[in-house]
Amino acid sequence: MADYKLFINGEFVAAADGKEFETIDPSTGEPFATVAQANKADVDKAVAAARAAFDDGRWSGLRPEKRAAALNALAGLLKEHAAEFAELESRDSGGTIRKTKGDVGGATFTFRTLADMAVKVPTEQVMERTVMPGPSLNYVKREPLGVCGGIIPWNFPLLMAAWKLAPALAAGNTAVLKPSEITPLTALKLGELVKEAGIPDGVVNVVPGLGPSAGEALVTSNDVDKIAFTGSTAVGRRILQLASGNIKKVTLELGGKSASIILDDADLSLAIDGALYGIFYNSGQVCNAGSRLLVHRSLHDDVVDRLVSRAEKITIGPPLDKNTEMGPIVSKTQLGTVERYVKIGQEEGAKLVTGGERAQVAGHEGGYFFQPTIFTGVESTMRIAQEEIFGPVLVVIPFDDDDDAVRIANDSVYGLAGGVWSGDPARAMAVADRMRTGTVWINDYHLISNKYPFGGYKQSGLGREHGMQGYLEYFETKHVHVDLSRDRAKHRWFDVVVPPLEK
Repeated sequence: MADYKLFINGEFVAAADGKEFETIDPSTGEPFATVAQANKADVDKAVAAARAAFDDGRWSGLRPEKRAAALNALAGLLKEHAAEFAELESRDSGGTIRKTKGDVGGATFTFRTLADMAVKVPTEQVMERTVMPGPSLNYVKREPLGVCGGIIPWNFPLLMAAWKLAPALAAGNTAVLKPSEITPLTALKLGELVKEAGIPDGVVNVVPGLGPSAGEALVTSNDVDKIAFTGSTAVGRRILQLASGNIKKVTLELGGKSASIILDDADLSLAIDGALYGIFYNSGQVCNAGSRLLVHRSLHDDVVDRLVSRAEKITIGPPLDKNTEMGPIVSKTQLGTVERYVKIGQEEGAKLVTGGERAQVAGHEGGYFFQPTIFTGVESTMRIAQEEIFGPVLVVIPFDDDDDAVRIANDSVYGLAGGVWSGDPARAMAVADRMRTGTVWINDYHLISNKYPFGGYKQSGLGREHGMQGYLEYFETKHVHVDLSRDRAKHRWFDVVVPPLEK
């Protein structure tokens, strides 16, 4: 089996205590690599390296054009090694090769987009000149935060690594990345390219390990200035609590139970394909998956029949097979979670109309495959309609009119994403405007771009990633006031405390 080390201060090193863990191929259930397991001592070492690299200016002190050139070089190397990264990602996460090829392209685009922002977004901005109470020049400076910790999930390992590293580095920060212990390999492999791209040692560090040890050490470190986390709402709450110890900045992209709404004037050929893609892409292991499908009552039975027919034709298989449309669940534990929710749905009285069982794949009998699953007869109060399952399970709920659809869509503690399917753009936009969620797609689904903000309402998170708003999350903002009078006699407001001396 291949052996992977931690990436700290430009070197691949063993864990301080020598611990390792195995990473499992979810299509077989068998281990295929060993990985050094970071603990607090390793995280502290990585943070110290990042702190030194920030404080001495080897990265933060570079002109934005220099940082942009390095990020573009990294993107170019990633493109050169795209096939290698896609295959490794598929083996580690179970994502189909169709998906992981797209993920490598997405990561490449992320580094290029943020390199462009590094050059084009000004770090100083002159503000409106004031004359009262005295003439002054005012400007705002954007300065990098310092050391940024990124904690990423297992569903899009390489893409999430890019989402955390690219804005941090473009802004002049240094970074410590903790990938999931379930899928650490492409993040570690990225360390090789970071070094080859000419990014100085210590600027990027990668420390896979367990949440309670490595993750909490990163969040509680006094030398870490920001944490960017993508994962479950439960873990997000814990991170927010821990980060309060020294009031570090936090960005959280958390869970979702997103509603996709099919209005009665929708093009069903488009809407049904979109609904299937919305939930069964990456086996439903997507934070913004369209796991609740709200269908106008007049279309309900027809839509369900067509959904079931199409879902049962989805090709389930090993992720490296180019014909596979849906691969395995990422882990045995997550497979058990999906099975448990299917049982809960049946116990709640929902009707299982297709799927609901493990799928058998020839030659991969130990793999964690699960059938595309659809429930009808679902009430919005049911747990399968309220709780994030993170698997290929769709619940279909009928509605009577647009007001009813909006009410059901907003009946959730989450607010990450949603969709509206309609032949009337104005009507669709009116519905979208009333949905309490961070992203709404109209006649589309799952499209996320680095050019536009992404994040959640309610318990789906804090702050935004991507776009100008996401980029600015990685800066401190400093206001500088310059008095233009340079005359004590004109500083009358000083007199409140220190009257002028008599001549």
